[in-house]
Amino acid sequence: MSKLSSEAVREAIKTMQKESADKKRKFRESVELQIGLKQYDPQKDKRFSGTVKLPRIPRPNMTVCILGDAVHCEEAEKLSIPSMTVEDLKKLNKNKKLVKKLAQKYHAFMASEALIKQIPRLLGPGLNKAGKFPTLITAQEKMQDKIDDLKATIKFQMKKVLCLAVAVGHVEMTEQELFANINVAVNFLVSLLKKNWQNVKSLHLKTTMGKVQRVF
Repeated sequence: MSKLSSEAVREAIKTMQKESADKKRKFRESVELQIGLKQYDPQKDKRFSGTVKLPRIPRPNMTVCILGDAVHCEEAEKLSIPSMTVEDLKKLNKNKKLVKKLAQKYHAFMASEALIKQIPRLLGPGLNKAGKFPTLITAQEKMQDKIDDLKATIKFQMKKVLCLAVAVGHVEMTEQELFANINVAVNFLVSLLKKNWQNVKSLHLKTTMGKVQRVF
């Protein structure tokens, strides 16, 4: 049972959208969900992590790079998606600085079946360390659909502190779209917690440049 008040969330969304419209920025502001936890000991309790696909893509401008075989690289080119072949990866020569630079350049990576097993050998642990180990894309999957899936997926990961933040949308989405995304994200997060809602201290929503709105 969700303890989130629909009215509070809708009110917060309206306020954020109004603030954003009143003070137009030169970029699309993200909407972030900030979670404060309680009765949780990051040292002792099992740290959770989980991913969930939201109904609408929260970060449309997220960049994905394909580490592909010939077929996938060709498909990526047609869709104007950045891609790299085995030869391109070999050129990096496992140079830590270059691999780090590559990891920083894109938000996420996808790799063909033939390549995914070779990534550690070709690049070393760099992508893994950055938390960006590629997602597998098979020959049967449609690249654009797979990328949209990846863009719509958010990750909750408990670190050493009792607060988490994740992008759940942006200000150009409708109230309903944002509401749906926030609902899915919150309920999924609560399902990961040991004592569910009893572990939730607070929930806030915030646009990139706006004020924090408390919803729980």
